[in-house]
Amino acid sequence: MKAAVVLMAYGSPERLEDVPEYYSDIRGGRPIAPEHLEDLVARYRALGIDRESPLNAITEQTRAALERELGDVPVFTGMKHWAPRIADAAERAVAGGADTVVGLVLAPHYSELSISGYREQLEAALADRAGLAFIESWHDEPGFIEVLAARVRGTDAHVVFTAHSLPARARPIYKEQLLETARLVADEAGVADWTFSFQSESPTGEPWLGPDILDHLDDLHARGVRKVLICPVGFVADHLEIRWDLDHEAVEKAEELGLELARIEMPNADPQFVAVLAALVRRSLSVPSEA
Repeated sequence: MKAAVVLMAYGSPERLEDVPEYYSDIRGGRPIAPEHLEDLVARYRALGIDRESPLNAITEQTRAALERELGDVPVFTGMKHWAPRIADAAERAVAGGADTVVGLVLAPHYSELSISGYREQLEAALADRAGLAFIESWHDEPGFIEVLAARVRGTDAHVVFTAHSLPARARPIYKEQLLETARLVADEAGVADWTFSFQSESPTGEPWLGPDILDHLDDLHARGVRKVLICPVGFVADHLEIRWDLDHEAVEKAEELGLELARIEMPNADPQFVAVLAALVRRSLSVPSEA
């Protein structure tokens, strides 16, 4: 058996001028409203993303580190909404002689509104030219739980676990897995004082999962909480949703309320986190792992 990994991520525009095309891709080719586009461009500009995406760089660092960790299994990056595409990664894997492809998304929790889309793209690209071992969820992977637990262990703050909101019509499995991750991390870290909220809701006109982090900070303040540590369990890297929605909007809200607010360092390409990804790949290939 010759294996390869397609490491998948949502993708991020590389430059400011890529933002319209990127969000059009997310919307299935439909252009985004001008006022929303202006707001998004302003966010990217405020974060210093003019000519190069730090998130894409982090994804490449993670890919390279995972390939080194695996040794003889090549790893190709495939983006859902940007280049290199999932189809490009699949072609490179097959061209390299892989007869088995491991599909691994850099998102731990399953949702038919997100993860199933990655699988569909990868399956279509492979077109039965190689076997597919797709990892649908790793929300309760012990190594992943420890990576997060180490970042909240010993805190005296109220811990708020967060994840990207989805339309409320999403199947319950997404929220159930998120809450299980939060509980496992809290138990492992010995944290008793914690809650869960969502973030990054999009203005689609339909109900989304809540409570939203900004509303939740209001509620915590009303309850007498004065110190908060945010632990995003639904993200593994410094996405726009981390750097803007939490580091900017949530921080601004906390300052308004007089709350002391911090967030954990994201896993990104941390060697301990990369070892977790390698263990997932090895297990899917039935190869013993020490990770």
